[in-house]
Amino acid sequence: MSSIIHNISIDCHDTYALAGFWAQVFDCPRQPDDFPGDPEAMLLPPGGPEVLFIAVPEGKTVKNRLHLDLQPADRTRAEEVERLLAIGATLVDDRVSPTGSGWVVLADPEGNEFCVLGNKAERAAAAAARAAAQGNDPA
Repeated sequence: MSSIIHNISIDCHDTYALAGFWAQVFDCPRQPDDFPGDPEAMLLPPGGPEVLFIAVPEGKTVKNRLHLDLQPADRTRAEEVERLLAIGATLVDDRVSPTGSGWVVLADPEGNEFCVLGNKAERAAAAAARAAAQGNDPA
């Protein structure tokens, strides 16, 4: 039998504040027993593993070795990036190609990078554009 992901842990200084940011990202509430100053906070995003925020004394110093790739469910990549910037994310890098493939790299309020991909329709359109550019257009 294989393993399953129980939770994703994110080290941070302020568990309550960072859980609040990610609660807005995932559109899910903080847990009712999480309070400011707690050493841990937990989110239960719909359709995903639990996200655990753990207080650590040290700050982030280098690029994440592991990060989340988010795919918008009900809006375009550009609309999702705009929403995330409005709630406190910062733009790190725009890696969207002229064909529409690629991603946008953002950072949460404590500097943890994550990526925003295109939604399903955008990803399908980008794949079709790549195929057509390579002469693999089935039409």
